[in-house]
Amino acid sequence: MDKDAMITYLIGELKKENLELHDLIVPEELEEKQKLLRALFNTRKPMAASTQFLTIQDLYLQVRKGERGIVQLNSLQSIPQDKRIYLWKGDITRLEIDAIVNAANKTLLGCMKPLHNCVDNAIHTYAGVQLRQACFELILEQGYEEPVGMAKITPAYNLPSAFVIHTVGPKIGNQVTPIDEDLLIKSYLSVLALAEKNKIESIAIPCISTGDFNFPKQKAAEIAIKTVKSFIDHSEIVKKVIFNVFDDENLNIYQKLLAE
Repeated sequence: MDKDAMITYLIGELKKENLELHDLIVPEELEEKQKLLRALFNTRKPMAASTQFLTIQDLYLQVRKGERGIVQLNSLQSIPQDKRIYLWKGDITRLEIDAIVNAANKTLLGCMKPLHNCVDNAIHTYAGVQLRQACFELILEQGYEEPVGMAKITPAYNLPSAFVIHTVGPKIGNQVTPIDEDLLIKSYLSVLALAEKNKIESIAIPCISTGDFNFPKQKAAEIAIKTVKSFIDHSEIVKKVIFNVFDDENLNIYQKLLAE
């Protein structure tokens, strides 16, 4: 089965699951069809999937993983000041390391906006539908939405990493308060504590709360760097931390702070 056939099958199955999609017109162009499949993945509610669906989805996502390219830790350079710390601008879902961190929302179900350009959307897209189901089951077992500052760990499924650690950072209103700062510190510490508990040596952390949650980038970077450095100074497990940035503004901020 080639990629086009896999996409056609998956879209067909997703249409069968949702009666509202019955009249959905599937484009003929492969690129447009691929975008539609991602949008359908993004909006699919958590639910079980058939073995055949998961098998073909996983085959498709492995093809996509190869097309997008895997980035290995040994291909990256640590900062000159500290061999334990890396700074990398790129797509976190391409990293082949022990764990990546997801800047999640309280439901842990991932971004459900079709084709939205956020880390939560990308992670759920390329991990596969199993990730949303696993997160749903964690919240169902817990009995309440994930509190701000806390974290959960799941397998990474079709991602190159082994695990995903999901954390909910603070969402900022008119201005940052000391409580917001404490909650962001707590998010980083919750992530790192879970990493240590699960014997995770290498981890990539995006800029938590600085996207749609509106935490000021400079202050968020200061908190991230200080908190991570303090933790790994006392950790015998977490040995490599990648600060993963998604734009030039964050890249410049981190470069200056890490050079101090």
